[in-house]
Amino acid sequence: MNTFPKRKFGVVVVGVGRAGSVRMRDLRNPHPSSAFLNLIGFVSRRELGNIDGVQQISLEDALSSQEVEVAYICSESSSHEDYIRQFLNAGKHVLVEYPMTLSLAAAQELWELAEQKGKVLHEEHVELLMEEFAFLKKEVVGKDLLKGSLLFTAGPLEEERFGFPAFSGISRLTWLVSLFGELSLVSATLEERKEDQYMKMTVCLETEKKSPLSWIEEKGPGLKRNRYLSFHFKSGSLENVPNVGVNKNIFLKDQNIFVQKLLGQFSEKELAAEKKRILHCLGLAEEIQKYCCSRK
Repeated sequence: MNTFPKRKFGVVVVGVGRAGSVRMRDLRNPHPSSAFLNLIGFVSRRELGNIDGVQQISLEDALSSQEVEVAYICSESSSHEDYIRQFLNAGKHVLVEYPMTLSLAAAQELWELAEQKGKVLHEEHVELLMEEFAFLKKEVVGKDLLKGSLLFTAGPLEEERFGFPAFSGISRLTWLVSLFGELSLVSATLEERKEDQYMKMTVCLETEKKSPLSWIEEKGPGLKRNRYLSFHFKSGSLENVPNVGVNKNIFLKDQNIFVQKLLGQFSEKELAAEKKRILHCLGLAEEIQKYCCSRK
């Protein structure tokens, strides 16, 4: 990335919750990738007027403005598909927080639309930019997996807004696929106590070499955000990740990747591999959802 961009892409941020606020902060700070981007405004269903001098604009204005060339979609997951479609149809590039959609067919359709329009569609996966993941990737490389498990615990999450647990937790699935290759579903169960805001999804997967991997998402009041993992290899075991330091600027690292795509600095091969992984994970999430719902 050279430091003197010939032009800046006008950006609008849709949704100003946790991710949207971090995105706006990164866009306003002097970073190499931010030099290519110009934050024009934000879209929110709440009447906020302006935030730190950044103007609120209507969705209609964001879609029709010639100035806006890029949309960052940071709203709740259930609204992603609709926003992506609107912005692509309006001829804008799109960066969207995961999961891009709550169905595989919708994701495939939106990717085709992006290709027709000649626009970048980028799904954020900050979990792959974490120090823990970099550590795991190094540890796992070249080893034969015998079996593994990944448990994630956290407070309750509204399914209406964030999708079925296999979608809202897709970053864990993305870890497993990125570490061990494409996976297939063996079985899945969902235990729910709605009155207690408690749920536990247990998924049994296997690698292409038939090694079993279990993935559990457990959410309820009082549960702390935590990841527990255990991987057993022919050459030894890995139990949990040591404290490898703070995940600094992961959204900014993701923005750097997005800007490289805008500037055409990613090879077709890299883009195709990423798209294949994302669609594989969305397809698995959908299969898990269907499996759990058919067992009810």
